[in-house]
Amino acid sequence: MTLNEIKEILQAKVLTCDSDMSIEVEGSCSADLMSDVLAFSTPGSLLITGLVNDVVIRTAEVATIKAIVFVRGKKPKRETVALAERKNIFLLATNLSMFEACGKLYEKGLRCSVDMGKMKV
Repeated sequence: MTLNEIKEILQAKVLTCDSDMSIEVEGSCSADLMSDVLAFSTPGSLLITGLVNDVVIRTAEVATIKAIVFVRGKKPKRETVALAERKNIFLLATNLSMFEACGKLYEKGLRCSVDMGKMKV
């Protein structure tokens, strides 16, 4: 699914330079706990989160996340957006809850990119 499709589905606002919204993401993960993102996400994913600080950008960089969607109408500070732009990580923001955002993307075919083999129940 492309970032442009995600933007439309979530009625999201692009917070970073949107020159190439045709970039594809292979799947998505949603979390507010960045240690879970590091432990379970897969490269090339979309991250859906309610956290809006620099730690999210740095976590996305380490986890090779392509884009982040901030939910619940939250928006990061200018400095955080600038950091994301330097790291080539796209940022979007939606007023939807995390649950709604995940549901809408799932309904349109975007699947979980969490490595379930790493999870222990």
